[in-house]
Amino acid sequence: MAEDRIYNVLFLCTHNSARSVMAEAILNRDGKGRFRAFSAGSHPAGRINPNTRDLLERLRFPTDSLRSKSWDEFAAPDAPRMDFVFTVCDSAAGEVCPVWPGQPVTAHWGFPDPSTAHGSEAEKAAFTADVFRQIQHRLQAFMSLPIASLDRLALRRRLDEIGRETSGAAAEGPA
Repeated sequence: MAEDRIYNVLFLCTHNSARSVMAEAILNRDGKGRFRAFSAGSHPAGRINPNTRDLLERLRFPTDSLRSKSWDEFAAPDAPRMDFVFTVCDSAAGEVCPVWPGQPVTAHWGFPDPSTAHGSEAEKAAFTADVFRQIQHRLQAFMSLPIASLDRLALRRRLDEIGRETSGAAAEGPA
């Protein structure tokens, strides 16, 4: 992989309404032109989770182009060629994914689902913000990788290590 190119990254989750959308927004803003991020789901919800949208807007992330969409859009012949594909929920990781053109490097980075948060609106918002921080933490580690100098096997190993890292929150989901 070349150092001076823009890498296409696809984040997958079942409903494409929270975790994958947050990852897309974070990488598109913080990737500083090195990455172009997309997100999709196997069974898209058709809308962005309200707590996710509220958080992204409060943090001044662009949200106008965010939408819940099917992963089939990215398996089509005219779809952008992906360099990386990450599953960010355990159910999507267990599904049979489409064949991605170009054989992207894949990894699973499971995160708790903000859509299943219980409690008051403030508790749901706090849970969503915690998941956001976990995703941001892993994406910072990803963005710091010397991608061009790693072979495919070393890159895959490092992505798996990043996926196993925790950032202080329970990986099981909301309490």
